[in-house]
Amino acid sequence: MVTGKFFNGCLLGLIILTLYLAAPLHAQTMGDANNSGVIDIVDALVIAQQYVGLHPNPFNSEAADVNCNGTIDIVDALLVAQYYVGLISGFPCTSPTPVSGVGRTAGEIASQMKIGWNIGNTLEAICGENAWGNPNITASFINTVKSAGFNAIRLPVAWDCHSSNQIIDAAWLSRVRQVVDYCMNAGMFVVMNIHWDNGWLENNVTTSAQAAVNEKQHAYWTQIANTFKSYDDRLLFASANEPNVDDATGMSVLLSYHQTFVNAVRATGGNNSSRVLVIQGPSTDIEKSNNLMNTLPTDQIADRLIVEVHYYTPYQFCLMTEDADWGKMFYYWGNGYHSTTETSRNATWGEENDVERYFGYMKSKFVDKGIPVIIGEFLAIQRTNPADLALHLNSRDYYHRYVVNSAKNKGMIIFFWDTGGVINRNTGAIIDQRTINALQQGIGG
Repeated sequence: MVTGKFFNGCLLGLIILTLYLAAPLHAQTMGDANNSGVIDIVDALVIAQQYVGLHPNPFNSEAADVNCNGTIDIVDALLVAQYYVGLISGFPCTSPTPVSGVGRTAGEIASQMKIGWNIGNTLEAICGENAWGNPNITASFINTVKSAGFNAIRLPVAWDCHSSNQIIDAAWLSRVRQVVDYCMNAGMFVVMNIHWDNGWLENNVTTSAQAAVNEKQHAYWTQIANTFKSYDDRLLFASANEPNVDDATGMSVLLSYHQTFVNAVRATGGNNSSRVLVIQGPSTDIEKSNNLMNTLPTDQIADRLIVEVHYYTPYQFCLMTEDADWGKMFYYWGNGYHSTTETSRNATWGEENDVERYFGYMKSKFVDKGIPVIIGEFLAIQRTNPADLALHLNSRDYYHRYVVNSAKNKGMIIFFWDTGGVINRNTGAIIDQRTINALQQGIGG
């Protein structure tokens, strides 16, 4: 089916072609989308191609964003065409937007990230984008996330179940690239990983599996990196998801997996030679990372690594869905938000002091040494059965607000985990505005 966006892009291409011989070439950085050294009709065409998802190569997104709104859209193509034929003498801005550079350090990238959003249970579903009940990701959905105040997307992706003999299906690579394009065209940062993926890596951080896992890690990241080697530095690669590690031996094996990842990406060249890469701590657990993660992979270029941990503490408040013999679910968290009537559901650990302690570990271990930290996932689920539902909801808002604010104050970037409960994946409508508000209040938005 031909979409309206695709039709508009094609129509623009036809209009531009009729103007091809109408004006001389102009030499200027802004507008030179194909890096030819001049601004000509081809620049307008490649911007239109990028807009409709054809992803031309080469493509300079800095030079293409001639209205400096942080996105590549049809207006950019029209402005370049108008400049080419002499209808305008310049562009709304004369220097590239700093959002889409190439080669910035990890610290520079991290400083530009505000707060991130996970598109969960979608591209990492086994095995297909709709396998766990979510619809296909659309550009409209990405724009909704951006409009809600988020400027970074974390894309969990499965690759192994889309491959045969360690060769990733070309159609799957194309689809993932299309989703990345949606994010990049919206001016977002993107963190793309190899997620759980049936556990081929994260459940096999052992010496017995080490050789086989490293072989697969190298094969997949070589193909992924080659597919995206021309993308600018707003795209970050993440080695894994939650690699199961409990001791120093496992940490040593995990470090070899991360080293394979770094080596494979760097070997593909292009923008991957300096791309920022994300390295997961053991089990992405803060305490384990603090105790076991005493070195990072060797890299050919300095200051291009970010550490990733996750935060679902306390588990009884964030994720637990039924009582167990070792503990009960918490419905109420934080100072001023405990119940006086349903006291057995008040949090007994993992409250404000623990947030400060855990995040303080990461600040001292990494951030203070110039190594940025991403909290790649965090969430407190919404309950439906507390005796005081209003208090629970207020407590949940406070948790989200407090955790985000603490992460920000310690120089870390945090990504909210969502599988469709906050923004409707089918309609793009925000269905949990209070959570959006709490997250934005935490970041100061």
